[in-house]
Amino acid sequence: VQLQASGGGLVQAGGSLRLSCAASGRTLSNYHMAWFRQAPGKEREFVAAVSWSGGRTYYEDSVKGRFTISRDNAKNTVYLQMNSLKPADTAVYYCARLAETRAWGSTQWADFASWGQGTQVTVSS
Repeated sequence: VQLQASGGGLVQAGGSLRLSCAASGRTLSNYHMAWFRQAPGKEREFVAAVSWSGGRTYYEDSVKGRFTISRDNAKNTVYLQMNSLKPADTAVYYCARLAETRAWGSTQWADFASWGQGTQVTVSS
């Protein structure tokens, strides 16, 4: 499966963006999906994950209550709604699928696969 993230941009602190992750090649409905981000000079970090059905989610602590991950399997797309954005949220955002042999609940980027091109999110103060 090939993944393509989009929807990034420049926004002021307190603003909102919605990222999309579109899949091609295979259906996303077979996979648990996640968003990660990577700021300059920092390691890639987990942001949020959603189960294959959309019924379960988990989040990195700093985004809880501000970000919402969701999916539309009919559209083969995963979303990340980001509200109350902060300058610390500035990063390139990537979507990925949890590898079949890895357990639900992982936050380790090495447990995820099918990394596509990310989308830049820049939050100005």
